[in-house]
Amino acid sequence: MLFKPKSVRTHFSGLIFFQNYQRNLWVKPSHRYGKYNEEDDDDKDPKLRNTKENQLDHFYLYKSKGQHLLTNTRILDAIVRRSNIKPTDTVLEIGPGTGNLTVKLLEAAEKVVAVEIDKRMVDVLHKRVAENGLQERLNVICKDAMKVEFPQFDLVVANIPYGISSPLIAKLVYGRNPFRSATLLLQKEFARRLLAEPGDSEFNRLAMNVNLVADVEFVMDVSKREFLPCPKVDSSVVIIRPKPELPDVNLNEWRAFTRTCFGKKNKTLGATFKQKKKVMQLLKLAKTTSLNKENPRTGNNYECDEYYDGKYEDEDTDGEECFASSTSDLEMNLFKERIVGILRKSGFEDKRPSKVSNEDLLHLLSLFNQAGIYFHDHVKPNDLGNANAAYLS
Repeated sequence: MLFKPKSVRTHFSGLIFFQNYQRNLWVKPSHRYGKYNEEDDDDKDPKLRNTKENQLDHFYLYKSKGQHLLTNTRILDAIVRRSNIKPTDTVLEIGPGTGNLTVKLLEAAEKVVAVEIDKRMVDVLHKRVAENGLQERLNVICKDAMKVEFPQFDLVVANIPYGISSPLIAKLVYGRNPFRSATLLLQKEFARRLLAEPGDSEFNRLAMNVNLVADVEFVMDVSKREFLPCPKVDSSVVIIRPKPELPDVNLNEWRAFTRTCFGKKNKTLGATFKQKKKVMQLLKLAKTTSLNKENPRTGNNYECDEYYDGKYEDEDTDGEECFASSTSDLEMNLFKERIVGILRKSGFEDKRPSKVSNEDLLHLLSLFNQAGIYFHDHVKPNDLGNANAAYLS
């Protein structure tokens, strides 16, 4: 009987941590998925609890944490070349790993800010950069990229962990830091979704929300065989360039609106907005918004002291039941007729969100807002710098 080993020992010469000697790289595959947790690195197997001396000669990469190192120097050079880095630029790199891309970025830019959560990687990165005499131009931040506030930067160039692709892109394009472009190595399927256009089968809320504020360019595909350890899927390189001018729209309102429209992207907009639960949620938010405009100090203060922020989650069931019990059927029907009337008059009732352009949805949102129908609680503070996956996906 054959047994699959718990770890795979991979020897390679293309990736050198230290120039004086080669190291053995241990790859620890894992079927656990989720966010990075340093406690996961403390393997319970006594055989893996090496001394510091042994740990120098064995290095573990965790697939479950998205630790896949791009080793093909030709592709690394192409990524740097297509990023159009200027000698005066500060480049932000998320997930530098052992520094394959970092060293090349340091050779092209004035400074590199590398955000890496794995302390083991940080140690290797510092030593490798020092060997190349570039340590004065490297600033390493050993923290979670989704929780840390990025310093000022001109460009983003990164092979990012697949698990944070959506929230990281949201943090970049809806964040406070202006930047020229972001060259990102992404999972191929995710990149296709990001590049999709209205009418494409893959068109989605992610593409629509990113396209509102940025242009996305496809650069090239990268085979999974170019990574160590080898992931299950191929990758693609894309360049995201923020648009110089943004539409005149409240971005929190826009994201809440598209979340509603794309809740079931194959449903018509008429079918989505006619749902009783949706009508009740929007009526509730309309009353709250009206009350807050009349008396801003009241905030969300009405009978059940709850608010709706445009999500489909059933986390406010008690508040909705309380609101529904205090709302007459006549009031609900009149509000529903107002919603349907806007959709019908503007020609959106029978359209599906995946077939509608940004410009058309912006127009529809303005019609709703003019009629006193809102999708986001405007009393809630904007927090564009801490975007999460719910903003885009």
